[in-house]
Amino acid sequence: MIAVITGDIINSQHADTEVWITRLKNLLENWGSSPLAWEIYRGDEFQFKCSIDEVFWRFLAIKSLIRSQENLDVRIAIGIGEENFSSEKITESNGTAYVHSGRLLNDLKSDGHTVSIKTSNEAVDRDLNILLKWSSKDFDSWTVATAEIIHEMIMNQDITQEDLARKFAISQSSVSQRLKRANYDLIVETNQYFRKKISEL
Repeated sequence: MIAVITGDIINSQHADTEVWITRLKNLLENWGSSPLAWEIYRGDEFQFKCSIDEVFWRFLAIKSLIRSQENLDVRIAIGIGEENFSSEKITESNGTAYVHSGRLLNDLKSDGHTVSIKTSNEAVDRDLNILLKWSSKDFDSWTVATAEIIHEMIMNQDITQEDLARKFAISQSSVSQRLKRANYDLIVETNQYFRKKISEL
């Protein structure tokens, strides 16, 4: 079983494409090579696959990266399922994970939410989507400063508050306040719950 994330950038026409697309490519390259594991297409849509264990953290890494640019946001559809056919290009691969993810992105565009998940288990979908609707009220309102700090924490879990204070040239208490405002401890707990639910599929 694998996870497939299909996403699109919200407000991409109002931002400097070169900046966000370069940063997104650099991020995705940490996780695999293009076009086998990920691809950006149609200008502002992208798709990549990862293990089901990592998918919540990967989603948040992308969310925080995009939110750390003024006026940008991202819609993310998470599909969990099988990969029946693996092509040299991810956009030509197939299986339930791809179908769930692709269809879900279309649903998201019409219902106004920014993240959703689809598995083959309706009860798991219901539980996790309620969780995602609540938590995305927080994620969708991150400021640029909050998103930057969350992104650093996700990408480097050994980083200390002192390191963050140096990196952003702010005081350690400011770092602490930003992490509190972002409910970072709750995000870590949510990731653990997410992994547990998906491992039961």
